[in-house]
Amino acid sequence: MPLIILAVGILLLFFLIVRVKLNSFISLLIVAGLVGYAEGLPVTQIIPVIQKGLGGTLGGLAIVVSFGAILGKLMAESGGAQRIAMTLINMFGKEKVKWAVCLTGFIVGIALFYEIGFVLLIPLVFTIAASAQIRLLEVGIPMAAALSVTHGFLPPHPGPTAISVIYNADIGLTLVYGALLAAPIAIIAGPIFYNFVKDLNPAIPEGLYNPKVFTDEEMPSFGVSVFTALVPVVLMAGSAIAKMTLPAGSHALAIMTFLGSPDMALTISIFIAFYTFGISRGKSIQEIMKISESAILAIAMILLIVGGGGALKQILIDSGVGRYIGDLLMGSDLSPLVLAWSIAAVIRIACGSATVAALTAGGIAAPVVALTGVSPELMVLATGAGSLIISPPNDPGFWLFKEFFGLTVKETVRTWCAMETIISVLGLAGVLILNVFIG
Repeated sequence: MPLIILAVGILLLFFLIVRVKLNSFISLLIVAGLVGYAEGLPVTQIIPVIQKGLGGTLGGLAIVVSFGAILGKLMAESGGAQRIAMTLINMFGKEKVKWAVCLTGFIVGIALFYEIGFVLLIPLVFTIAASAQIRLLEVGIPMAAALSVTHGFLPPHPGPTAISVIYNADIGLTLVYGALLAAPIAIIAGPIFYNFVKDLNPAIPEGLYNPKVFTDEEMPSFGVSVFTALVPVVLMAGSAIAKMTLPAGSHALAIMTFLGSPDMALTISIFIAFYTFGISRGKSIQEIMKISESAILAIAMILLIVGGGGALKQILIDSGVGRYIGDLLMGSDLSPLVLAWSIAAVIRIACGSATVAALTAGGIAAPVVALTGVSPELMVLATGAGSLIISPPNDPGFWLFKEFFGLTVKETVRTWCAMETIISVLGLAGVLILNVFIG
């Protein structure tokens, strides 16, 4: 019964958005409430759970998304984004620039949660697409694929690192195995997959990109532009490395952890950007603040929609749907690797969050590692792959992709959901192949 209720809820969500044309945020809240009631949550708990999910999602993303938008807007308004874009286009050529974006997303994504990396790179994607006069999704899909692959497979990304701890896997070995899978999967799900959806040509959303063409003298240097854009990446990557190498309780670890937290890293980065992209380019504080305000206005509704996805996710978690599905699958006779992938995949579809799916599946499948002797490193990768599948509308990432790329729900399913499913299925296939050689 819980699965039937969930399916009806997802269909209702599509109906409200696609047919009724109701605002996505309002639709998400309505469906969250109805599904929560149908799943057995007391009426008095529905609103608190929605608030918990919305607040929990925005609490972790509001500063990051807002400051990331400010950083991107300043980079665009100063000409920094155009400088990076033109340099990449000149280095790789117009025909191969999507490979440059895929590589950039791969490097950036290792240290960042998907949503953070997405917000940091989206202004660059807009600028490259406009400057090279190519379709938005030609660079957007490779970027998103690279970020998603690192989210599922590569420590020191927080997700795979946390699963490695649950399975008692060797993080270094997990990184090696994960890298063997991640690179080819990112290529297939990114630049190659784009060829199957190249008929889609969404416009760059208004307010998120500055179409002004800068002269060479007006733009900051490539070095300054890249340095400013990568400050949060370097700080967060440094924090991840410090956690793996420095002794627990050390003063240096505490400092690196503080500086590398996403909120602090983005805070530091925008103050640097205020100078490199603002004051040093001759802009006054008033002009810089006006640019910052326009950036926040452009992403306000996106934030609410992402928060709505978080509310629906929390309803499904608190109503016990995720645990119910996991218990059903534990009674099967599947291979441990397929079992871990299946549990994560079904929980992902049920609750939306890849991180929640991976960690929940890890907790459920952890006893299987000791009982079967299966490689814990491959279990990490199988669980991570399963946690990426489909990315349904109860995943905030679905709405980030949809809104920033200006797609309809149907187009988002055809691009984003298909891309995530390709990554997930290829990930499982790769794990099973590796298991033949090292199992």
